[in-house]
Amino acid sequence: MTGLQIFLRILLLLASAAVPDICAEASFGGAISTDLQVGFYSSACPGAEDMVRQTVEQIVAVDKKKGASLIRLLFHDCFVEGCDGSILIDSTSNNTAEKDAFPNLTLRGLAIIDEAKSLVEARCPGIVSCADIIALAARDSVNLLGGPHYEVRTGRRDGRVSIDSAALSDLPAPTVNDVHQLISAFAKKGLSQAQMVTLSGLHTVGQASCAQIVNRLYNFSSTASADPTLEPFFAGTLRASCPKDYNIASLQRLVDMDQISPDRIDRMYFVSLLGGRGLLTSDATLARSRETLLQVFQYAAIPTLWESDLVAALQALGEIEVKTGEEGEIRLNCRAVN
Repeated sequence: MTGLQIFLRILLLLASAAVPDICAEASFGGAISTDLQVGFYSSACPGAEDMVRQTVEQIVAVDKKKGASLIRLLFHDCFVEGCDGSILIDSTSNNTAEKDAFPNLTLRGLAIIDEAKSLVEARCPGIVSCADIIALAARDSVNLLGGPHYEVRTGRRDGRVSIDSAALSDLPAPTVNDVHQLISAFAKKGLSQAQMVTLSGLHTVGQASCAQIVNRLYNFSSTASADPTLEPFFAGTLRASCPKDYNIASLQRLVDMDQISPDRIDRMYFVSLLGGRGLLTSDATLARSRETLLQVFQYAAIPTLWESDLVAALQALGEIEVKTGEEGEIRLNCRAVN
């Protein structure tokens, strides 16, 4: 899309949408639990949140990509069975768990949660849930990668169910090219359209595999080798990273989601979208859909707007279908139910 086309589409949207309403929508929504509270462990396990942060700090200081992995882990946990740590459960001979579903095979960071859990268990056995550790580790990763600090209400309990089919049905695929499918997937979890766009901005950190993008680089259609919505130079760069040989090693290669500032949480993801440099199909569709283009433009153009909306969106994400009381348990080992 050319700069003129973007400008004309923005004028069209401005004529039919109120800017303040779109910004405000990103600041609320989601299924907020009334059973969680900030500082839930302050009496039962003082220092629990500090131990989680120290673990994350040590890891991110060595490898910033693992901070991005912990943020992704929160999303993949909360979208399946709610924010209950079910993504951590290992498969058994009788059941294939979420982590072994195809969309989750590239998840990293699970061992970091195990490490933080071990520290907390040594001080406060059976008190702190794995689900809360995921939420806290994601919060700390956002901040350590340059994003805002925000409060996390804790008190989640761990779920007892983890099934691969649930992950396959609930997690939106990176190849989705219909914005309405994305809106619907987030709406099922109590998140608004605006929050979907806000949370998509977290693709400003992390990586995707070549397997997730080769469909945009080769044999795209009968008239175009590469996806024509990709900026040509960017498409050439991606082809150099992801050759057409389609062997396992090539498909497993990783590409930075944000080519401008790949290890920093900032609004450059949205700048990239407007320039035809959105990596995944699901990213690119946000910048070419009437429903979402204006919000993408606002985030790209207005410093700090995205970060201010991100706090509320992350808090809503972290409280999807949480389990409290007898609905769950405090797992002693994050990889298995008690």
